[in-house]
Amino acid sequence: MIDKLEMFIALAQHSHFGRAAEACGVTQPTLSAAIRQLEEQLGVMLVWRGSRFQGLTPEGQRVLEWARQICGDARAMREEMRARKSGLSGHVRLGVVPTAVSMVRLLTVPFAERHPGVKFTILSRTSAEILSLLEDHRIDAGLSYLENEPLGRVVTVPLYEERYVLMVPEGHPLALQGHADWADVGGEALAALTPDMQNRRILNQLLLAAGAAPEIAVESNSVLALVAQVRAGGCVTILPEGNAEMFAMEGLACLPLAGGGQPLGLIAPEREPYTPVLAALIDEARRVAAP
Repeated sequence: MIDKLEMFIALAQHSHFGRAAEACGVTQPTLSAAIRQLEEQLGVMLVWRGSRFQGLTPEGQRVLEWARQICGDARAMREEMRARKSGLSGHVRLGVVPTAVSMVRLLTVPFAERHPGVKFTILSRTSAEILSLLEDHRIDAGLSYLENEPLGRVVTVPLYEERYVLMVPEGHPLALQGHADWADVGGEALAALTPDMQNRRILNQLLLAAGAAPEIAVESNSVLALVAQVRAGGCVTILPEGNAEMFAMEGLACLPLAGGGQPLGLIAPEREPYTPVLAALIDEARRVAAP
């Protein structure tokens, strides 16, 4: 039944029989037959059908919750038995908010030193996408903001506090002045992350509190694009310190902005038992956070 439940989860994720079959590595008739067999075994209809996928029935929504739990537990069991036999190994899928991509090394580097048999896939995603991917079991953990918006049922381990700097061209009046505060941003053309990014919503609140209303000249979901715009001239941007250090280059000046720090950390699903790899990752996050 586990295989059928995994196909059912894939169908719910992709909302399309063909794409779900491709994701599972089976043909579409095989997947369709598996869903029908699952319906027969459970005695309920799980999927509204027409000429194409039309969504899950109320019973299907409930079975989806059970399927995620059952398949997650089965995966945890397989990985624990493998770890007992041959040591910790496997693959961690980690969703990271864009502003934390340069900081994820704080966790992944020491973890890889302890557990060289574990590999990472790091995906840059919004905080909302990370929560959705965790719920759907498409990532194992996330690195995201911990306090600004609701997280739901997750385990959190704070890792560091995000502090901000104003990045301006070297010849900018504020660069010559040598310091800046949030109110100074009000008269500037600002390059900012797109509104779907939690960092943008945080900065909007901080600027509003300072009475600053900058003109948004450029929006992007890429920190690199913001830095390139500032380097080309005509606008400024606000970045976390870690990003500013990574992209520091000739022709740019970074001015610290006091206050407004935001805690970021590891988030993981609130369910046990954890896979051995995820349990080790949570332990590593606690070690990193301890100092």
